[in-house]
Amino acid sequence: MSLIKIEKLTKSYLEASGKLEVLQGVDLEVFTGDTIAITGESGSGKSTLLHMMGMLDDYDSGKIYYSDKLIDLNYNKLNEFRNKSIGFVFQSHYLLEDFTAEENVAMPMFINTKDFKKSLIKARELLKALDLDNRKDHYPNELSGGEQQRVAVARALINSPQIILADEPTGNLDVKHSEELINMLIELNKTKKHTFVIATHNLEIAAKMQKCFELANGVLKEVTK
Repeated sequence: MSLIKIEKLTKSYLEASGKLEVLQGVDLEVFTGDTIAITGESGSGKSTLLHMMGMLDDYDSGKIYYSDKLIDLNYNKLNEFRNKSIGFVFQSHYLLEDFTAEENVAMPMFINTKDFKKSLIKARELLKALDLDNRKDHYPNELSGGEQQRVAVARALINSPQIILADEPTGNLDVKHSEELINMLIELNKTKKHTFVIATHNLEIAAKMQKCFELANGVLKEVTK
């Protein structure tokens, strides 16, 4: 059974020049433990596709199944499902500036459990696993770009989601920190069996994933390595 199954997903936008077809009948299956890269030129719709997979954006037609259950934006427990089942890592880390690293990581679990003490304990465990235990009391503006993005990864992992969706997670990082972050995600996949779908324009990053797909002209095709 697939973790996620996407069937005939379409998305378009109305522009002054006419209708822009971003996705044209996209199909994709993701299995537990997969690491998948979605590549494509800027504006090809990679982020749009990830946002739809994460139930952050609507689509024109098609279906998205999680563990054989049809999920869409009308699902009456969508917020709860999204918080528990999906982790997000964006190009911009979106950390809360008035909260420490451990408080930022703890927030999704606190929203889910209402147990702040338990959430902080789990946040500290994750930060330690990502070599950030000595930075747990620092605020985002006291962290480097690489450290901020690792905090964002810990935040995405805290509810032990079924899948982590990463949208250009290295886009704001230099080469060294980009490599460190991707190697960390690969290690998490190997040791914890986390499932990752990563949108990236970086072909070197894509080559490190188990599977690679290219999105072009609204069509998603698997790339043979």
